Amino acid sequence: MTLIDTHCHLYAEEFVGDIETIIKNATLEGVQKFYLPGIDSNSIDAMFTLEKQFPGKCIAMMGLHPCYVKKNFKDELAIVQQWLAKRQFAAIGEIGLDFYWDKNFVREQYEAFRTQIEWAIAYNNPIVIHTRNAMQETINLVKEYVPKGIKGIFHCFSGSYESAKEIIDAGFYLGIGGVLTYKNAGLAEVLSKIDLQHIVLETDAPYLTPVPFRGKRNESSYLKYIVAKLAAIKQIPPEEVANITTANAEKIFCL
Repeated sequence: MTLIDTHCHLYAEEFVGDIETIIKNATLEGVQKFYLPGIDSNSIDAMFTLEKQFPGKCIAMMGLHPCYVKKNFKDELAIVQQWLAKRQFAAIGEIGLDFYWDKNFVREQYEAFRTQIEWAIAYNNPIVIHTRNAMQETINLVKEYVPKGIKGIFHCFSGSYESAKEIIDAGFYLGIGGVLTYKNAGLAEVLSKIDLQHIVLETDAPYLTPVPFRGKRNESSYLKYIVAKLAAIKQIPPEEVANITTANAEKIFCL
């Protein structure tokens, strides 16, 4: 079984000291590639170090996360732009809108999101979207750019069937992770009506750890629990889930 973790923060402090074991354990479970989302300028060095340590396995994105859009967001965007001009990235991400923690920079979040989408179109990059408490606002904004060829993933999707359908109709994939295993999340019912052709797998490690390890540090080897849950929902072998979702990931990250 070959798997791809389309979204994991393996460069985070939580993995300092045992990253080689984390990669080894995931590889033993069939995970062949690990896509690393950019957050802000403070995460870049650690992300690049990991990419260099595990070439061809750990693959960087570049972007400014909406939770890190503050007064200095234009300085942060300038750094993103500089890196996009220097080298190729798997995607521009994670970018988007987040109105959960802080609404003091809503206007700036919209500006940063639009700016990075426009760069993605210019560089022919997919985008990886973070949205929290802003699902419809995010979908509506993305739809504006669909005629210009924008594509990508709605990372950590946990919304309604109606939202999923809008996202799919816009040509985007749903990034599915540990939330699927949470009893009261309602995501299993939504995905029972969604074809696997529209789904990619992720862990968001070290966050959103699936059952049976919920509450502990997440890691890429736990992707198998997402596969098992999807297989049970679809009543198909886990290998079929792996094959389809891996093909989807390879299609969107066409480096």
